[in-house]
Amino acid sequence: MEVYFTIDKTAVAEFKDRGSKFLAYAFPVKSTEAVKECLLEVKKEHPKATHHCYAYRLGTDGMQFRANDDGEPSGSAGKPILGQIDSKQLTDVLVVVVRYFGGTLLGVPGLINAYKMSASMVLQLVPAIQKNIEARYHLSFDYTIMNDVMIVVKQNNCTVLSQELQLFCAMDIGVPKSGEELCLLRLKDIHGLEIKPVK
Repeated sequence: MEVYFTIDKTAVAEFKDRGSKFLAYAFPVKSTEAVKECLLEVKKEHPKATHHCYAYRLGTDGMQFRANDDGEPSGSAGKPILGQIDSKQLTDVLVVVVRYFGGTLLGVPGLINAYKMSASMVLQLVPAIQKNIEARYHLSFDYTIMNDVMIVVKQNNCTVLSQELQLFCAMDIGVPKSGEELCLLRLKDIHGLEIKPVK
């Protein structure tokens, strides 16, 4: 596993069934804190909605996930939403489906279909993007070798996660797993550069 798929923008889709209105929101998220913020945002926007059901999957290994039915019959909302995230093999994604009840009961099969369709529609609106799975490293170095460090970082498609640039510099980078060995060899060639893996 050297790459994963995610989304980098938000989207909204609408699905209607027998008077009930379903609004699906897709968000790129990196943490459970981000999930909470997005949920709050949607709840603020739709305070009168009957249900705010959602599912998310996080992390490059996809091991962190949750499906929430928010009062709908168990397994009729969160699971079908998560199923759509998984069928597209996405991670770092949250899908929230807001339901306005239209007076007609849809029954469990009807609900499963409505939540599945809503999630599927919103995920079709955002293109999946491929990202490298990265190993994180902390670099510390003197400002004088900044240029050498940046050349290696750029040529190896590393992501600069944070940086403090003064006379003495500190930088956290994400190194694509596919080229990790080569990149580290090149960084170790730079005299005066300290490299530590970040757990």
